[in-house]
Amino acid sequence: MTRKILFLTGTRADFGKLKPLIQSVDAAETFEAAIFITGMHTLSRYGYTLDEVYRALPEHRLRDGTRSVYVYHNQVVGEPMERVLASTIEGLSRYLTEFTPDLIVVHGDRVEALAGAIVGALRNILVAHVEGGEVSGTVDELIRHAVTKMSHIHFVANEEASRRLLQLGERPETVHIIGSPDIDLMMSATLPNLSEVRGYYDIPFSDYGVVIFHPVTTDLVDTERSANAIVDAVLESGREHVVIFPNNDEGCELIFNAWKRLEGNKRIKLLPSMRVEYFLVMLRNARYLLGNSSAGIRECPVFGVPAINVSTRQTGRANSPCIVNVEGEHGQIVAAMDASWKNLERHAPDLAFGAGNSAQLFLDAMARESFWQVSTQKLFNDI
Repeated sequence: MTRKILFLTGTRADFGKLKPLIQSVDAAETFEAAIFITGMHTLSRYGYTLDEVYRALPEHRLRDGTRSVYVYHNQVVGEPMERVLASTIEGLSRYLTEFTPDLIVVHGDRVEALAGAIVGALRNILVAHVEGGEVSGTVDELIRHAVTKMSHIHFVANEEASRRLLQLGERPETVHIIGSPDIDLMMSATLPNLSEVRGYYDIPFSDYGVVIFHPVTTDLVDTERSANAIVDAVLESGREHVVIFPNNDEGCELIFNAWKRLEGNKRIKLLPSMRVEYFLVMLRNARYLLGNSSAGIRECPVFGVPAINVSTRQTGRANSPCIVNVEGEHGQIVAAMDASWKNLERHAPDLAFGAGNSAQLFLDAMARESFWQVSTQKLFNDI
């Protein structure tokens, strides 16, 4: 029996996590992969990254001839998250009227993932949530735990996340520890070299820092202040930086307004987005990552790259020796940048979130018949 697995992706970040899983499913004889593309992937402002998702499933057809990749425009620039949530629920619900998968796979803490879990639960379709059980700042944590409660099966990064899910009342047999899937890509021997990446994005410098700063949706005053403090520090440093656009959370316009001050500067390369593997190569070779991206919490420790974590977006998440936490204040940011730039030594790799075999563990879990016997009628598991 061939089972159909539908992956839902709405951002460049969640796609980086899902890509190894999608490709492993596509290569397996007993499974077929399909992708529902939506969210930031469909917006030209963020690089129209749906093209990258298409490359993950080059055939675009399932064995019965139906299309394996579907694109749904769930928003326009500036729409509030609750409307994006409602639109995604509507679009996915209509799609599932024509295409019924055996499993819907969602990732993380975005409203698109919440929409996928809600629709799957109400349609009586099994939902698997990747990387639940983690903590973070802003509204993301609320969404992540809500997705957990709407999902039936859980693929988590480590024991700590697993314990949190049990605390939330999930049943032990539904929780599978597979690590963080993007580490599969990070450890891949097929990553491009740095010169290829620099050539593709026309980046003229080889010694650089990377900047990614997202809105703190629960504190927009701090978002604006921190964004401008980062710009002040970057300009004052006189060093080269690759600056990647923020996500489309509420408050992103405050960051875009600050980034305008970087336009036209020969030492700054502004990019809407990057291909997943290309971004990993840029990060691996960077002097540091500055901002508040989850890449600083998860990817930087694997590479041993210094991460300067600004403000509160990642409050409560895992720490590592390579991470320096600072407030969104000019002096603290400058001091952390100077110290990281001068220290050429890399930290030892931190593999607390996986060893690069997530895709295989994902397939192993789905290969067990007990996996498919999980009931869509969830029961709270009292501890």
